[in-house]
Amino acid sequence: MAELSDKAVKYYTLDEIKKHNHAKSTWLILHHKVYDLTKFLDEHPGGEEVFREQAGSDATENFEDVGHSTDAREMSKAYIIGELHPDDRSKLAKPSETLITTIDFNSSWWTNWVMPAISALIVALMYHLYTVED
Repeated sequence: MAELSDKAVKYYTLDEIKKHNHAKSTWLILHHKVYDLTKFLDEHPGGEEVFREQAGSDATENFEDVGHSTDAREMSKAYIIGELHPDDRSKLAKPSETLITTIDFNSSWWTNWVMPAISALIVALMYHLYTVED
């Protein structure tokens, strides 16, 4: 079935989706869309185990982590059967936030170059003092 238009969207609850977690009926959620991948189990290049682990739940994060091609994303549209009910969307686990550090350009030069250079100089001097014979 091709991607559903907004007028004909069928909504499924999390409870309904969770029931489809076996080989005879394998559903999963990607970006709030519900996919019936039962017929695709044998064709998936990564094997059916990938789907079986995620069946009946949200697989968005794992899908994105793998880095699927544009062709794979287009192909997946054929398996959309509906969307996660809006009331259940807040129940999905939020992806963990990635810690992004920024570098303050004023301190960057000092902390990234001068401090390590001074530390290396001190270590070299200590090494020299301990290895010098009396």
